[in-house]
Amino acid sequence: MDAVLCSPAMRSLIEHGSWSEAHLRSILATIPDAMVIIDDQGIIISFSAAAEKMFGYAEADVVGENVAMLMPSPDRERHDGYLENYRNTGERKIIGIGRVTTARHRDGFTFPIELSIGEALIGQNRIFTGFIHDISERQQAELRLRDLQSELAHVGRVSEIASFASSLAHELNQPLTAIANYCEAARDLVPDTDGDESLLMLREALEEAAREALRAGQIVQHLREFVRHGDSDRAPESVSRLVTESSALALIGSREQGIEVHVEIDSRVDDVFVDRIQIQQVLTNLIRNAVDAMAESEVRSLSIRAQGQPERFVTISVKDTGCGISEDVMPRLFEPFVTSKSSGMGIGLSICRTIIESHGGRIWCEPNKGGGTICSFTLPVAEDVS
Repeated sequence: MDAVLCSPAMRSLIEHGSWSEAHLRSILATIPDAMVIIDDQGIIISFSAAAEKMFGYAEADVVGENVAMLMPSPDRERHDGYLENYRNTGERKIIGIGRVTTARHRDGFTFPIELSIGEALIGQNRIFTGFIHDISERQQAELRLRDLQSELAHVGRVSEIASFASSLAHELNQPLTAIANYCEAARDLVPDTDGDESLLMLREALEEAAREALRAGQIVQHLREFVRHGDSDRAPESVSRLVTESSALALIGSREQGIEVHVEIDSRVDDVFVDRIQIQQVLTNLIRNAVDAMAESEVRSLSIRAQGQPERFVTISVKDTGCGISEDVMPRLFEPFVTSKSSGMGIGLSICRTIIESHGGRIWCEPNKGGGTICSFTLPVAEDVS
């Protein structure tokens, strides 16, 4: 305290009778927030006990120094210019206004503060008094509140999807079963081929249609069970098989659209521990989205790649040369009912995220440097899951 009171500027104020020494000591000792007083050149002339505790400096270390030492860059380099501009123009940025900003501790770390500055003329001396409140705890509380709100909003969105998926599954299950039955009945009505290639192809097509209708029914049933129970049937699955089967289904008709398809499976990739139908659903959705995105593109190239990661995860990526995704949609792409398609409902990618995260992985999209989009997701290898 004596170092503060003995600073030339402060001693001048006391000698002129503007402040009593006892009054000043009382203020500096009892004020709960940090208080820093500077002259019109930015030199510290008073540093309270609360300021010592907040910034980690002893009063003797800072009195006579520029207050910019308590600021991080770029404010540190700009502060003298702010003061000079105020002296010349009277333009206020903080004085008499206050704001939330950042301060710098002696140890180098920064922390958020609420800063209020008052101005006074004592004799011929202009001084500025800063009252500083550390709002670290308040910001942390606000962040925790926002996280809680985000979690609650997520639960609400998932509940909406669960309700929607359950209703959709109920409505689709019967017609899909009927389609499979009609296809099988039509197949049985096809007469013996007797070497007739067209009849043979018809029979095979009906068999394939019946198979895919049953598979679609399985997907719907799995989705219904997933949103109802949150569990799924998981087992070690070959990444190569997952990619091959999913791409075969999703790329039906792609050759007619002139799409070049490249599939690259790292030979070192291990099996993953997944629900096969759910992961095939994710892959099929991503591949079909990529195909749709290239409908108007001059260059139509689709790459599907699977590679191992050091963290014992497998990353599967789907890269296209399509129209890409706008910057405003990209951050919200996996939220329910958000879509980049003019006729889409925005449910597909949201369900994909739910599936991947339930498997312990993550999913994301990013711009393709050559134009288009890269959508990727990770899955844990089978041996890491007990």
